[in-house]
Amino acid sequence: MLQIHIVPVTPFEQNCSIVWCDQTMKAAVVDPGGNLERIHAAAEKLGVTIEKILITHGHIDHAGGTARLARELGVPVEGPQQEDRFWIVGMPQQSKMFGFPDVEAFEPDRWLADGDVVTVGGESLQVIHAPGHTPGHVVFFQPDARLAIVGDVLFAGSIGRTDFPRGNHAELISSIRDKLFPLGDDVTFIPGHGPTSTFGDERATNPYVGDHA
Repeated sequence: MLQIHIVPVTPFEQNCSIVWCDQTMKAAVVDPGGNLERIHAAAEKLGVTIEKILITHGHIDHAGGTARLARELGVPVEGPQQEDRFWIVGMPQQSKMFGFPDVEAFEPDRWLADGDVVTVGGESLQVIHAPGHTPGHVVFFQPDARLAIVGDVLFAGSIGRTDFPRGNHAELISSIRDKLFPLGDDVTFIPGHGPTSTFGDERATNPYVGDHA
């Protein structure tokens, strides 16, 4: 069964996730935006071996620590979708824009596309391309665990911003309503910031994208 542990990182309190297969204890780090010492400490405490890094999108609070962590661990990077390449190439400029310590650009070992599958130990997660917040944003979904890691697409009571370069509000709403909500009301999702929720709760109460919005 897939297990998950959230490690808040960066001044934006971004929900970096360590996900692992409890049979193999092999793990992936999803969105290592920074504070790598926290990620290393959490992995050691959990007793897991990190075998890869997964990225939902190219914003610095989600991907700023990727190059260094991949180098430290000697592991590959998978994601996001290649339309976010301009964000990743511009990582040093993002660090100046948002006041982060200098960070490095990187080239993922594998760009992801809608319908792809990523593995963590013996577990598999489906890749859903969910543009809007950024054009290359992806979501990771594990059907058996009824769990989705949605980055900055959807939050408890809110939705992602679309005022960044190549953001698109209509695409974001479509990603949520047409790709995420059909996965099931019982699916728990981990957003990029803030508390977890379920797609059912958001359909019922979210003022931006719920059924009554």
